[in-house]
Amino acid sequence: MFIPILATLCYIQQRGRTLMLYRNKKPNDVHQGKWNGLGGKMEAGETPEECVVREVKEESGLSLHKPRLRGIITFPGFTPEHDWTVFVFLAHKFSGILIDSDEGELQWIENRQLLKLNLWEGDRLFLRWLKGKKFFSGKIVYKEKKLVSYSATFYP
Repeated sequence: MFIPILATLCYIQQRGRTLMLYRNKKPNDVHQGKWNGLGGKMEAGETPEECVVREVKEESGLSLHKPRLRGIITFPGFTPEHDWTVFVFLAHKFSGILIDSDEGELQWIENRQLLKLNLWEGDRLFLRWLKGKKFFSGKIVYKEKKLVSYSATFYP
């Protein structure tokens, strides 16, 4: 039986660039060696909005202002014994100064270079979905860290 985990993921964008996190510092990190947006697991009683603001602050030192929920993605069996449901946000307004993250190296990446990074295969899909105007609900399935299927519904 898989236990669900709720999490957030945020792509902070400014001047044609996106803040990305290269995951290279945490031992036993499922994302080791991959580039990701910022985010993490929701805590008891948190809304997705509260979680994304907290996680971005912890990982980057930045305070988000009005992050926008753009989609929800389910990752069945992404980690042993866990299905993940991730609330995906986009943010353009923030304040603060970047810190040295415990998770990895933070770097502003030109948007046209994002898909050239070492990303999860499914991230290449929903990074494109984020460019659209529609809210999305998707499912991305991996087996042995390889993308095996995906589906998405887009809402006006």
